[in-house]
Amino acid sequence: MAGKRAFIFLGPPGAGKGTQAKRIAKQLGVPHLSTGDMMRDAVARGTELGKIVGPIMQAGQLVSDDLVMKMVEQRLKQPDCEAGCLFDGFPRTLPQAEGLDKILERGGFGKPVVVDLAVSDDKLLRRLTGRRTCSVGGEIYNVYDAPSKVEGVCDNDGGKLVQRADDRAEVVNQRLAAYHRQTKPLADYYRQQGVLQEVDASVSVDEVSRALGEIVKRAEGR
Repeated sequence: MAGKRAFIFLGPPGAGKGTQAKRIAKQLGVPHLSTGDMMRDAVARGTELGKIVGPIMQAGQLVSDDLVMKMVEQRLKQPDCEAGCLFDGFPRTLPQAEGLDKILERGGFGKPVVVDLAVSDDKLLRRLTGRRTCSVGGEIYNVYDAPSKVEGVCDNDGGKLVQRADDRAEVVNQRLAAYHRQTKPLADYYRQQGVLQEVDASVSVDEVSRALGEIVKRAEGR
């Protein structure tokens, strides 16, 4: 990659950020970073920051932006980020985005490549409220678009298909409202900087991966 670049995936819950981030990070040969993983790792390794955030997380409280940003900066200094990194679900707010810009500049990263995985609320509701997970093997189905052969039963191992609590319609609506209120302004922030690219994430997983692959090629100057 020409210089180390940070890729940032934005998008509402259910847009497929995690799935695509794993694929593209592997393709790029860079770490797939989420702040939740960073915090759990810091706690497990007993770092100074880990000792501070551990009790906060155990109490179910939100870790302050100041601590999150310190953790991100430390993580980006690790050797596996030499070629770049890919952020999934971070930043979530404008102050975090502004803080990340400063961290990337200090770390010698170029301008970030920001991708907004766009899906309409109607499609997200269908995707999330229809999702069912096998209680045995973890396989995922969708009652609308990819149902099991027998309703409520996994095709592979006969396990019971269950709906996650946060996939219920009332919870999904709350999650989407929170996203629009807090995180959507980030798209405008990055658009004004000229670094935002939008991908239609309502199509198949492979089609989204192909579109993202083209963005990666352009970012690498290929």
